[in-house]
Amino acid sequence: MKEECLICKAPLEYLETDVLMECEICRKKENSKTRCINGHYVCSACHMQGLDTVIGLCMEETSKDPIAIIEKMMELPFCHMHGPEHHVMVGAALLTAYKNAGGNIDLHGALTEMINRGKRVPGGACGFWGACGAGISSGMFISIITKSTPLTDEPFALSHKMTAEALGRIGDIGGPRCCKRDSFLSILSAVDFVRDRFGIELEKPEVVCRFSARNNQCIGKRCPFSPANN
Repeated sequence: MKEECLICKAPLEYLETDVLMECEICRKKENSKTRCINGHYVCSACHMQGLDTVIGLCMEETSKDPIAIIEKMMELPFCHMHGPEHHVMVGAALLTAYKNAGGNIDLHGALTEMINRGKRVPGGACGFWGACGAGISSGMFISIITKSTPLTDEPFALSHKMTAEALGRIGDIGGPRCCKRDSFLSILSAVDFVRDRFGIELEKPEVVCRFSARNNQCIGKRCPFSPANN
């Protein structure tokens, strides 16, 4: 098996109900449904240590291609094969490409807000909430660029429609989880959405996955990004 547990590299298991667990790194105690088969638990905050480095990467980035941007993030030390860091990275890559394509936003402020929002979506949301955090991140992206709040009209609607489109594509492929696949699907959905709704063209490359060998649950040819399909 490839690495899953950050402590012992053993596979993860998902429980039906919350259990009080202690993070092996920071020793914080909290309820969770996720641990490795040897009983180790790592909280989301420790799992995402180093996430703030995406701000520096994005502020120096000139690309209009959010796939290329998120792939650079995926190579950074903080990013694992799966994990809640993707709930931030999708929106951060989209914000950066949007700004570089002519979008009128304060990028640094938007990235800071994206981190604050995205890191609140826990790992396992895809299976336990029925809403993958990568898809939700695309909705957060739209919410940030439109300044949506619970009291706005069109921005409120647009952010929900974006999340729904991303989750629809993720649902069409089905499980099991793959944070890379769902991130790519969410970003490609957002590229189309931004073009159609805002008239801003982000680059949309053909995506070929470079991570399948690291994914114990890879679905192979059923994945639209599988090298076997290209």
